[in-house]
Amino acid sequence: MNIIKNRKIFYSISLAIIIVGLIMMVAKGLNYGIDFTGGTSIQIKIGKMVTVEEIREIIDEYDNSASVVHVGNNKDEIIIKSSKDFDNEEINGIVDKFVEKYDIETKEFQSEKFVATMGDEIKKKALLSSFIAAVGMLVYITWRFEFKFAIAAIIALIHDVLITLSIYAIFGIPANNSFIAAILTILGYSINDTIVIFDRIREETRLNPRHSLEKLINDSVKKSLTRTINTSITTLAAVVILYIVGVEDVKVLALPLIFGIISGTYSSLFIASPIWYALKNREGFKTKKA
Repeated sequence: MNIIKNRKIFYSISLAIIIVGLIMMVAKGLNYGIDFTGGTSIQIKIGKMVTVEEIREIIDEYDNSASVVHVGNNKDEIIIKSSKDFDNEEINGIVDKFVEKYDIETKEFQSEKFVATMGDEIKKKALLSSFIAAVGMLVYITWRFEFKFAIAAIIALIHDVLITLSIYAIFGIPANNSFIAAILTILGYSINDTIVIFDRIREETRLNPRHSLEKLINDSVKKSLTRTINTSITTLAAVVILYIVGVEDVKVLALPLIFGIISGTYSSLFIASPIWYALKNREGFKTKKA
């Protein structure tokens, strides 16, 4: 497997996804959840499984664009999320209609309101956290390896974030505060894989100084491949299981992690090292034949 020879193919795959994602974001924006846009969330315990169609017979009177999800071990609870700011009278009216329609003996519900300023604050703090993390990684990798390794690693991280955002934009998946937590987790996971491969490149350079830069990178990725794939598959399997069997709050965190793990593994193997190769060639790195 020649990573360097085929690097344009890997770049093209990533660019295609990112460009489509950016077009979708410009055209219609990300599908922000009520954590960012503001609105109302109502959770009602019905006591039995009811169809979304039945639920919409009630909720469409208040907001026909509201989302409905089932939660609970027996899927006997529902969460209604609306971008509208319902007052207490409207919330009680919605709950009372469910109580009446389904003969609910004990009225169990909880509601929560979100304001857009909360979402703006979350986004600002997320950007600040990402910037601080990126600077910290830049300093650490420069100290541990070299500055060009650090630049390549940061570009690979930006790639992972853009790929995840693009997937969300393309498929219109709602982004909420759990999405922010997942992005920060993805940054940590991806940089770990990238550093492992960079460490192998440094070791191969020390052991085989007469090898060409291209061969050093290809050999390093090949020797790291089994470890990276096994780690990623193990992690991915656990997250997929959480998404399948987890409650709604777990699913909204697991979904971006699934995309991030796949993207992070891909960038560690096929993006970070070729970028470092390009940076080294720009400085006039003289490769030697093996």
